[in-house]
Amino acid sequence: MTTGLRERKKAATREALHEAAMRLATENGVEHVTVEAIADAASVSRRTFSNYFASKEQALLHGERARLDHLIELVRARPAAEPPWAALTHAAQAWVAEFAAEDRHSSARYRRLRRHPSLLAEQVAIYAAAERELALAMADRIPAGRHAHAGIDATLRARLLAANYLNTLRVAAQVWLDHPSRTLPGLVREALAVTGEKFH
Repeated sequence: MTTGLRERKKAATREALHEAAMRLATENGVEHVTVEAIADAASVSRRTFSNYFASKEQALLHGERARLDHLIELVRARPAAEPPWAALTHAAQAWVAEFAAEDRHSSARYRRLRRHPSLLAEQVAIYAAAERELALAMADRIPAGRHAHAGIDATLRARLLAANYLNTLRVAAQVWLDHPSRTLPGLVREALAVTGEKFH
């Protein structure tokens, strides 16, 4: 089996487990979902589940982790000469347009499940990991030892950029969850404009 085929099969299994977890949570409630039920619904063993996820919470929030990984890829793909906050803003605009284009059924499931208190710890872990990766990506855009922006060290500035950026997106998404009549792209655009005033 080639490496490419093996990776595609692993990705398919991971997605099948995520979809099974989402379906069971939607039908029965997050609190009633078990790892065994997810494995059965995806037609794999309990051991196979453990090869992909450490908990049902990880399986349920796999989509959120994948979306943040994709966001970081979009940031890395921006032109090297683009200023840091401009690169972040343009990446977010492309990212949120993709997310907003998802079918309404997926968005509705996301709205319901993201609110569940038992998923909070995993959400925090996901954003912490994304913050570390994004800070590394931003550090590549800020010359080492640069103190041009209010005397802030480059490493610290990269961490602040990453943390404020992701928190801005998180808050915009939360407002969108609380107020479905508002559009996610519009909220993200408005939120980034406010936060970006500190980083231009």
